[in-house]
Amino acid sequence: MTFSIVARSADGESWGVAVASKFLAVGSAVPAAVAGVGAVATQAWANVAYKGLALAHLDEGATASIALQRLVDEDEGRDHRQVGIVDLDGGAATYTGPSCLDWAGGLTGDGFAVQGNILTGPEVVEAMRDAFEASDADAPLARRLLAALAAGDDAGGDSRGRQSAAVLVVKDGAGYGGFDDVAVDLRIDDHEDPVTELERLLGLHEALSPDIAEADQVEDTPELMAELDGRARSLGHLHLAAWMGTHNLEAYGGDGWTARQVVDQLREETPDWSPSA
Repeated sequence: MTFSIVARSADGESWGVAVASKFLAVGSAVPAAVAGVGAVATQAWANVAYKGLALAHLDEGATASIALQRLVDEDEGRDHRQVGIVDLDGGAATYTGPSCLDWAGGLTGDGFAVQGNILTGPEVVEAMRDAFEASDADAPLARRLLAALAAGDDAGGDSRGRQSAAVLVVKDGAGYGGFDDVAVDLRIDDHEDPVTELERLLGLHEALSPDIAEADQVEDTPELMAELDGRARSLGHLHLAAWMGTHNLEAYGGDGWTARQVVDQLREETPDWSPSA
C-alpha cells in the first residue's frame, strides 16, 4: 500500500525518507531517521517497532544489512513486512516479505533503497531508482528524495490511488534553532494529489529555512542594528528580532550577521524612516 525511498546524501551529512501511499497519514507510521545513525522505512503490514529497533541496531554499529536481518529474524510476522534501511556509511538494504500484496518489491543502489507494495508494477521502484540516481548529488537530500517519489507516483505508484505523502530529512544541528537534527519533516495526511502538495510545502519550507550564502550575510555592526531596530519600531514592533519573528524570518540571521534580504525588505517597508524619527 506504500512506496518509499530511504537514502543518505552524497556528502554523508544527511539521511532521510520519502514515502507516499493510499493510506491516511503515512508519515506518522513509515519513516524514522537519526543524524549520524541512519534512516528506516517500515511498511506493508508495518511493524512500527522496526523504527526504534533498526535505529538502535545501527547506532550500535550494525550495517543496514545486519540490522535488517536482525529485524526479520526476530519477527514472526516477517512474511508480511517490508522495510528499507540506510546506514551511517550509506550502505542500504531492502526486504519484502513473501506475503506482501502484489506488486511488491524493492531495489538498492549507492546510498539508497527503494521499496513498495500494492504497486502498479515494478516500473514504480525502477523509476524511483532512476530518478534518484539521475538527480544532482549536490542538491539538498529532500529534493532528491522528492524527485524519486514523484517519479514513482508518475510511473503508477500505489495501485489503489493516492492519499498521503511525507518527507523526513535529518542532519546534525539542522533543526529549528539548531536544537535538534530534523532538517525537514513535512507530511500531507489526506489529499487528492499528495506528492504535488508535498513539493509545494517543501518550497515554502526552503523559503523559510534558507541556506544564506556568506556573501549575503551582512555584519551586525552597532550602526546597522540601531537602524534596523529603529525601522522595526516604526512599524510597531519592539525591535528587529520581533519583526523577524512576526514574518517567520528567524533563519535569516545568525551569530553576528543578518541576511541581506532582511535588510533590504525592512528598508523597503520603511522608506520614510530616519534616525531622528
